[in-house]
Amino acid sequence: MAVWLVRAGRNGEQQEAALEHGVAVIGWNELPDLSSIQTREQLKELFNKVYPKATENEAANKVGQIWAFIHRIQKGDLVALPLKYRSAIAIGKVVGTYQYRTDIAANIRHTKRNNAEERIRKILGLSVSPSSVTSHVKDDDNEEVTVDMESINVEDVALEQIRTYISRKFAGHHLAELVNAILQAEGYTTEISPPGPDGGVDILAGTGPMGFGFPRLCVQVKSSQSPVGSNVELLGTISKFGADQGLLVSWGGFKSTVLRDAKNNFFKVRLWDSDALLKAVLRNYDKFPDSLQAELPLKRV
Repeated sequence: MAVWLVRAGRNGEQQEAALEHGVAVIGWNELPDLSSIQTREQLKELFNKVYPKATENEAANKVGQIWAFIHRIQKGDLVALPLKYRSAIAIGKVVGTYQYRTDIAANIRHTKRNNAEERIRKILGLSVSPSSVTSHVKDDDNEEVTVDMESINVEDVALEQIRTYISRKFAGHHLAELVNAILQAEGYTTEISPPGPDGGVDILAGTGPMGFGFPRLCVQVKSSQSPVGSNVELLGTISKFGADQGLLVSWGGFKSTVLRDAKNNFFKVRLWDSDALLKAVLRNYDKFPDSLQAELPLKRV
């Protein structure tokens, strides 16, 4: 069994459709159905015809990736998809052969069926220390390579530790208090609802000394680990309170339906998952009051 790293577009543009339909995907959508390609030379000839401006080295690299996807990834292999804008990796087991499809999304053509799970933690259970894990993958020459997980990015580890600390320390209404502090640091005058029923809004925010300036925000904060499946409630709250825009903060992220709706409401709603919230914390940390810095003790290095 091999483990393959796959992507879903440079900026994750194919990601949600791939997860929703349980497929591993690659780009190069200008290429036709590759089911009949039997040799690497056939693929190279076709690639050069479709992409005549590609350099020789570029063509060789791309052809190698496409060939691996359509022929070397086998049933039973695992595929790993690092998710954009979420602290998670989708893991899937290949259960089907290559297929050319036009029914999933406009930007998806070349696929392999898999039973992807969204959280690597659910699969591995995090029962072992990352420093003791090795991963066996295959390189482009089909040779097995052992990757030592001790070769990790220190910054990524630090950010994950901060994320874990915030998740534990700022659960429930405390997460709304953290978001409130961020908005105040960014120049908003805010009013935060007390713990308990909030009438659909956790924070009201406006610019200026009394908060009468624009934009005027309605903010909802969800501290659950589960992804939010709808932003309809926030849209109604924006209208109810006469606000201009809304901010929906969900520590557990968002389902694909919410992400799609966000494009239709680009000038009305912003979404913050844990990654966006963490960036906002680091961006404004020096402006936080001493009491909050004491609760969240960070030091820049």
